[in-house]
Amino acid sequence: MKKLLEILKKAGFDGFLLMIATMILMAYFLPKPGMIKEPISLEEIANAGVSLIFLFYGMRLSVEKLKAGLSNWKMHIIVQLTTFLFFPLIVLAFRPLFVNNGFELLWLGVFFLAALPSTVSSSVVMVSIARGNIPAAIFNASISSLIGVVVTPLWVGLFIASATGDFDVTDIVIKLVLQVLLPVIIGISLNSRFGAIAEKYKKQLKYFDQAVILTIIYTSFCKSFSEHLFEGFTALELAGLAVGMMALFFAVFFCVGLLSRLLGFSVEDRITVLFCGSKKSLVHGTVMSKVLFQQSTITGIVLLPLMLYHALQLIAASIIAQGMARRKEV
Repeated sequence: MKKLLEILKKAGFDGFLLMIATMILMAYFLPKPGMIKEPISLEEIANAGVSLIFLFYGMRLSVEKLKAGLSNWKMHIIVQLTTFLFFPLIVLAFRPLFVNNGFELLWLGVFFLAALPSTVSSSVVMVSIARGNIPAAIFNASISSLIGVVVTPLWVGLFIASATGDFDVTDIVIKLVLQVLLPVIIGISLNSRFGAIAEKYKKQLKYFDQAVILTIIYTSFCKSFSEHLFEGFTALELAGLAVGMMALFFAVFFCVGLLSRLLGFSVEDRITVLFCGSKKSLVHGTVMSKVLFQQSTITGIVLLPLMLYHALQLIAASIIAQGMARRKEV
């Protein structure tokens, strides 16, 4: 049990998830600070934070490393197809069960998480624990984040209008370019000058990322609670959602594991495919939700499946990674 707690701590599971729960409780009992507009709103601060997150992320991306990682192309293709095609298609298959019964927004949240890129830090941590191909994990997590800037909005845009009745393509594209894509490009261009500094202070930058995410979660849930959007869900339905998120994780995990075996991947490469292909990024999901969902009152519901998946994937992946490490030592 002690070893498991240490693994969860390394993956960022402990304090951050506790703070997420705290922000949701604060939004329920103390929503006014999240609704204030003057002189400056928390939402505006979060918008600026989103751009800075992607600026610093791009600053830490080395063009040379990305080019070098392209050599293991077969494994990279499997990871990216799993992340951006297999995941969304699984959730899309269950859409008829949610339409016209009051759960379409919840399904949109699940589909949103399915269309997101893989995590960066925790994927690499799990691959390292399980003794997989760490350089390949770093490359796949990094390239996944770049692909997600384009692919995630394309997938989600297909269904936002039907679920929310509001989808302005032009406005979203402009916001996406200004808040996400442009900062990443600027960051990459600054890598040669400031990349080493950004890498040196990556721990501090991680705390900054988390602060922005917590601000977004707080303001989103303030608005969702003020509109009474969660009153239609029972505790049993929310528990069912958690079970569904766990089932989604294991479905992808075992399918991609089977495929990597059929393709003859090495043990190290299979481990990388398993963890990079089955995980989803809370960072990208939270910040992109501010760009994609114009009706900010629904963002709390849309983010709920992602937060559940994030917590459960860390628990499951940590246990599996530790088991793989023990088997390899025998």
